[in-house]
Amino acid sequence: MVCKVLLFYQRQTNVRLQGPMSVIVEFQVPSADFRLGEILRVEGVSSIELESLVPVGQATVPLFWVYDTTDESFVASVEEHPDVNKTATIDTLDDRALFKLDWDANQDRIFAGIDEYDGQLLSALGTPDVWEFELRFQAHADLSEFTNHCESGGISVDIIRVYRPTEPDSGPWHGLTNRQREALTLAVRSGYYSIPRGCTTKDIAADLGISDQAVTERLRRAIASLATNTLITAE
Repeated sequence: MVCKVLLFYQRQTNVRLQGPMSVIVEFQVPSADFRLGEILRVEGVSSIELESLVPVGQATVPLFWVYDTTDESFVASVEEHPDVNKTATIDTLDDRALFKLDWDANQDRIFAGIDEYDGQLLSALGTPDVWEFELRFQAHADLSEFTNHCESGGISVDIIRVYRPTEPDSGPWHGLTNRQREALTLAVRSGYYSIPRGCTTKDIAADLGISDQAVTERLRRAIASLATNTLITAE
């Protein structure tokens, strides 16, 4: 089974507020070009969602959910990588388990570049062969510096799209990423929130070409972002 990885990065460092000149970039990177891509190249897992990066001393430890796998098989596979000291299970639910990876994310050139150039990692979807990232930068200059930083380290960055989130026809509204807006719009138009429901998350997943779990998490985060940037902001 091909391993699909859904990653969301909630930055633990201070980030400047994004002004009207901020840009969002979508790009692809071969999994073998960066460390986390190599570490998580695990066969037989339906999806992996990075929940957060937690500072521990001088290191930054990733916490992530793994769907449809056994704790033992996943841990054994990840711990084979020479850069991983230890992988521990933090919590277990019906269809997923929360893991902590004893490995410093700051040593990964992509994540180090995101931090250095004040980027925000909105999402990333990966397979054993390639990852697709979505990042926000305050200005085009920051994006250029980031891509130069990656390419100088031997990371092949294939840019798919660059757009400004403040332009009505080009990107997200009220904090939504382009993928979140796409999933939420499809869910509403397909009757997912109707009574009775006109579709299921599996139907939406089939249309988007992603996993059922990925749809559920994308809708959850879209609603949370929408509420945060409308209801809570208004208060």
